[in-house]
Amino acid sequence: MGVESVAIYWHPDVLKHNPGKGCYEYGPSPLMSVDEPHPETPERLINMKSILEKGPIADRLTWCEGRHASRAEIERFHTAAYVDSIIEAEKNGPTRIDGGGTVVDTGSVDAAFAAAGSALAALDGVLSGEHPRAYAMVRPPGHHASRGMGDGNCIFNNLSIAVETAAASGIERIAVIDWDVHHGNGTQSGFYNRSDVLTISMHMPLGSWNANHPESGEVDEIGQGAGVGYNLNIPLAYGTGDVAYRAVMEELVRPAIDAFAPQLIVAACGEDANQYDGNGRNLLSMRGFYDLGRIARELADQHADGKLLLVQEGGYAVTYSAFCLYAVVEGVLGVEDPMHDEIAYAASIERPEHPISLIPKIRKQWNELVAGARS
Repeated sequence: MGVESVAIYWHPDVLKHNPGKGCYEYGPSPLMSVDEPHPETPERLINMKSILEKGPIADRLTWCEGRHASRAEIERFHTAAYVDSIIEAEKNGPTRIDGGGTVVDTGSVDAAFAAAGSALAALDGVLSGEHPRAYAMVRPPGHHASRGMGDGNCIFNNLSIAVETAAASGIERIAVIDWDVHHGNGTQSGFYNRSDVLTISMHMPLGSWNANHPESGEVDEIGQGAGVGYNLNIPLAYGTGDVAYRAVMEELVRPAIDAFAPQLIVAACGEDANQYDGNGRNLLSMRGFYDLGRIARELADQHADGKLLLVQEGGYAVTYSAFCLYAVVEGVLGVEDPMHDEIAYAASIERPEHPISLIPKIRKQWNELVAGARS
């Protein structure tokens, strides 16, 4: 049976963040005549908003106003010193806060506070029961930002701020399912010693990419202390497509969620695993994203009285990411006849045998590592 509606939380200030142009890591190249836009553009969210407003499911969506977070709310996850550094960076013009592609410039602070606050507004709707399934359409993304550092296009970790807020409100078990194609290192590090937050990240095997991202995202990062067994990584081979992602959700993610029995599920809702994304290599089509939304909704219905919060993360193919986000929302709604994907091609020729063969190996590693750490 389909879900009646999904609430979409939106604040226009999220478009104020301008990450600049030029080569992704270092700015314009002296060898180029035309500057290439930074991948984390406002246009990607403008298209996501447009397709939800104009697509066939428009009458099943409830639009809600986002808001700015207060500084105290931001500091539920981030350190005061880090928040100070972001505010100061904006005053100094375009500043690369992680030594790479994460830029803070005029408008970035407004955008970052609006992104965090809109995620919190969506959380309020979910926890109050007014909108038990909600999507926060926000940018800049957040899941790479740790408590004291920015990283990977992320300034504030919108999802983790919401998780800390939910925990402070009395929610005892919160599960995070991160299907952004990059490892959710900031979320992992933020809850690595906690047993009340289960973090699961499905991602390409990129490993540690700079000093701000020391985590590898490998299977052996299982948590520490009280958090042993509550951080699960699922590195997926390049080219993993729809069939294998669905198998991973059913055979690894679902059993982990079943065992944890969360009272709230939060999804790091990135679409950069899509087959046209310049920042991803995992070849998902709209159908793959539909299944991610569908299974997340089923798990929320089973364990959390339907409480499901989706927070936008990556997705940099300006057109196709919007179609894939639309497919996620269709999956959450349980649409029986989802939108036809007119530009899918890679999923039809994928070879899922290798990624699917990794599932029992990952499960065996998890069990052995957790048993050893707890013995």
